Amino acid sequence: MTGHARTRHRMAADDKRLRRDVGIVGLLFTAVGSIIGSGWLFGALSAAQIAGPASILAWGIGGVMIILIGLCYAELGTMFPVSGGVVRFPHFAFGSFASYTLGWISWLAVASTTSIEVEAALQYATNYLPWLQRLQDGVPVLTTAGFAVAATMLGIFSLINVVGIRWFARLNNALVWWKLIIICVVIVAFLFTAFHGANFHGGTLAQDHAGGFMPFGWSGVFASIATAGIVFSYLGFRQGVELAGETSHPQRNVPIAIIGSVLITAVIYVALQVAFIGALPAEALAHGWAHIGTSFSGGLDHVAATYGPLAALAGVMGLTWLAVLLYVDAFISPADTALIYTTVTARIAYAMGRNGNAPRSLAKVNERGVPWISVILTFIVGLIFFLPFPGWQKLVGFVTSATVLSFGSGPLAVLAMRRQLPRQDRPFRLPFVHVIAYLAFLSSNLIVYWSGWDTDWKLFVAVLIGYIVLAIHEWRYRKQTPPLEWRAGAWVVVWLAGLAVISWLGDYPAAGKHAGNLHLFNFAESIGIIGVFSLLVMWIAMRLRLPTERVESHLGETDATQAG
Repeated sequence: MTGHARTRHRMAADDKRLRRDVGIVGLLFTAVGSIIGSGWLFGALSAAQIAGPASILAWGIGGVMIILIGLCYAELGTMFPVSGGVVRFPHFAFGSFASYTLGWISWLAVASTTSIEVEAALQYATNYLPWLQRLQDGVPVLTTAGFAVAATMLGIFSLINVVGIRWFARLNNALVWWKLIIICVVIVAFLFTAFHGANFHGGTLAQDHAGGFMPFGWSGVFASIATAGIVFSYLGFRQGVELAGETSHPQRNVPIAIIGSVLITAVIYVALQVAFIGALPAEALAHGWAHIGTSFSGGLDHVAATYGPLAALAGVMGLTWLAVLLYVDAFISPADTALIYTTVTARIAYAMGRNGNAPRSLAKVNERGVPWISVILTFIVGLIFFLPFPGWQKLVGFVTSATVLSFGSGPLAVLAMRRQLPRQDRPFRLPFVHVIAYLAFLSSNLIVYWSGWDTDWKLFVAVLIGYIVLAIHEWRYRKQTPPLEWRAGAWVVVWLAGLAVISWLGDYPAAGKHAGNLHLFNFAESIGIIGVFSLLVMWIAMRLRLPTERVESHLGETDATQAG
């Protein structure tokens, strides 16, 4: 058997101590359940405020961008069905330095997402348990008692994960059915109780003031994709990749989970946005779309809308029973997603331990096949994130930008693997690979840019902190770990530094000159600049990719480590 032919055999055996207890429905529902978290509870209002009725387009465009990225991971996930794939794919293609950088960013994103989802659950609950959160500069944040409840929830999620993945999958399947039913009930109830068609085209005096279908232009549409929770609401597709090592028949299950979950939820999200806009009372639009969350005079209570906009709107419409269901679901949906991300964060820490650029103890699994040390670390880090970011709105932009940035390596890994392992078995082979990979990489870069300099500079500072941690790790374990593959991963530095400069020079946030960016080019110019920059980074990455022999060596090391 040749080296290329042995690759699939070795990777199929990888992670064999992890239990393959997640079937096709379980994997699909894990992705759907992760996608339907807190984003839909707040995203409809936030997107309408930023883009007006054109927010409907934003949900569709955001779904297409995420599907492009997901298609790249569908090929990678079936080639190498390993847990923590988002971190390990760049390791195979570009070496340890690239995988550490992307792993650090990805780990920060998913670790903080667990905390965000817990905060979202408690934010809606504050309407009937007012001691959980308080308003700080108009933004809900945890109280001391709320922090204790949040810590308890994280502890319960960690305990479920330590018990084992089988129980996690069973519990999640039931919760996802609940979430799907509730969101469909909301859509139908809003559509058939009160639907004002004039809200979509400016047919009344209020709508004329609001500016018609696209009051903020295309700039507002694309800004809402990154900052209103739209992309954030789709990011759960990654679970089809991260849990690929724990599902039977990954060549069938992984593509279905990745692509199917985004398609299902995209249809749901677009329908929800239509229903939400149509249900808004005329008074809400008296001062324009940007102020619909604060101008529900004669309708929505501002404080109630802050803590739970969909439930508050249901109350205005006289649907008390629906408001009650939403308050219940607003605890269950984010809590379920937090449970999922507790699982995934532990798997990413596990993958970094397996890659050798984090302590090897993170890759230890117990007799139930669970990376228990990584689960404990996830719990501790989740608590830490509550301290500087004690509210959902304070962290959602950071998580979106970081997660999409971590996905950016997938399209490049697909292209590199086509050159490095051309004879590799690909159960799902991506058609038009160069076009789709470029569009996926471009989508990742645009979403980061649209997040705005005020968010991006914090992300790039976090990356620098990660490099400090890496330097300490290399110094501490320099005799036990192999040298970092700097050259093959040098494109990552060019990529991140270039994105930082473009974000600083650009015009997002468009109305936020106080954010510190220079506004040297406009919306259309920025797309062209990022388009050319994306091509440049892809060219550099392909030039610096690892040789085939080194890729085979990484796969062999993975198998040897598992055998040991």
